[in-house]
Amino acid sequence: MEKKNNLDPQYNNLLKDILENGVKKQTRNGEVLSIFGKQIKHKMSDGFPLLTGKKMHWKSIVTELLWFLRGDTNIKYLVDNGCNIWNGDAYKWYWMRWKPVEEDCGADLTPYTQEEFINKIKTDDKFAKKWGELGPIYGKQWRSWQDDFGPNKLPLFPPNNKIDQIQNLINDLKTNPDSRRLMVNAWNVGELDQMVLPPCHFSFQVYTRELSWEEQVQWVLKNTDVELENLYIVEEIAKPSTPKRAISLMWNQRSVDTFLGLPFNIASYGLLLLMIADEVNMVPDELIGNLGDVHLYLNHIEQAKEQIKRESLPLPRVFVRDGIESFGNDDIILENYQSHPAIKAPLSN
Repeated sequence: MEKKNNLDPQYNNLLKDILENGVKKQTRNGEVLSIFGKQIKHKMSDGFPLLTGKKMHWKSIVTELLWFLRGDTNIKYLVDNGCNIWNGDAYKWYWMRWKPVEEDCGADLTPYTQEEFINKIKTDDKFAKKWGELGPIYGKQWRSWQDDFGPNKLPLFPPNNKIDQIQNLINDLKTNPDSRRLMVNAWNVGELDQMVLPPCHFSFQVYTRELSWEEQVQWVLKNTDVELENLYIVEEIAKPSTPKRAISLMWNQRSVDTFLGLPFNIASYGLLLLMIADEVNMVPDELIGNLGDVHLYLNHIEQAKEQIKRESLPLPRVFVRDGIESFGNDDIILENYQSHPAIKAPLSN
């Protein structure tokens, strides 16, 4: 039986809430309608959380998450793979830092236009290394958080230790899955002023539980050729390859561009949950988003009204393969994605 899509209605209700109850605010990058303290909850067994009310750019969602997981903070990987969502922030960062110095100057001492800047990132590795860097944002904090405690202060880590939060999370899930410390944090207070943009989604936590006997039976029936009446079903459940736990993920977000950003965030953390679950052999369970300042830019209002009118379609499925350290775009497979046409809206940087 086809599962009901409960994600699009939740998202549309959030849009309605902002339109009906939002407070008008002037922000650093435009006027918004804003509300505070909302939540999105989705059962992964109902399908992959990719909105169907408008066509989502799936490749950009995948590319950005892989970029985070690489520990990368340079825009070159993104633009080389057709992901443009950080272009505006990168160009703004370039404009703020640019000054005519000898090594960058030719006959023209004016900074590049955004189009010229992105093309230069694609074609000039030296330029990209210097000007494509966005500071110690998500990838750096996830994969190489700097520990400044030396051996004479707190002798728990070697000096100049880089803490790989993702690897630590995987290790803890395998050795202590009931820990209440299964967290990854991107809000490094000491480095915020070095970032092109402080993290919007600033942390996530995972939670695991043992699968019931009935859930294990259902997993075997769905993922193997064994039938319910078959005596070998007990043997299948006993195999190490049969998951014994379910895993959920909850992310926290201080600031939410609800029309353009939130659909990406939902799908990105849904994909991250699938990747982690695959790595530790658990069943993806629930995805939860805790949302702080939830806002609509005033130039997104008509687009939001159009989105609300559209009917939900069945959610797609996503499959992942290989380990989390070796994932590439070809290892992430989207199936049966149906959607309404895309709705264009300007990105506010």
